[in-house]
Amino acid sequence: MKQKFSTHWKSSSQPRKQRKYKANAPLHIKKKFVSVNLSKELRKKLEKRNISAKKGDKIKVCRGKFKGKTGKIIKVDIKTSKITVEEIQVKKQDGSKANVKLQPSNLQIIEIADRKTKKKPEEKKQEKETTKKDTKNKEKQENKKWVT
Repeated sequence: MKQKFSTHWKSSSQPRKQRKYKANAPLHIKKKFVSVNLSKELRKKLEKRNISAKKGDKIKVCRGKFKGKTGKIIKVDIKTSKITVEEIQVKKQDGSKANVKLQPSNLQIIEIADRKTKKKPEEKKQEKETTKKDTKNKEKQENKKWVT
């Protein structure tokens, strides 16, 4: 048998090869399979169309049985490429409730949890300048305390 995962694989029209690629992909590539669409406001703000889902993001279901419902992400399962949302549950036969695992392609991110985003070089320069000024001001204040 050939190698389990090939980094040079481009694409194939055969579903079995597509399934094999997804199943045997390493986790750093599987993380990309869990990307979710952004709402129109977030698209303008972040200048991106989609972003990988993260625990704490607020989400809206766009397709399927739970269409229109919103909730926070409880768990992102990278291995199975499924997302569990807080408010979306199914009633089981014994009367208890169970969380439903949803496909990321059927979801849309409405609100983003705190995360580090890539900043433009201009923003980095401004941030560095403000931190330099703040540290200089603190040093001056500390020196004034000891002078008296």
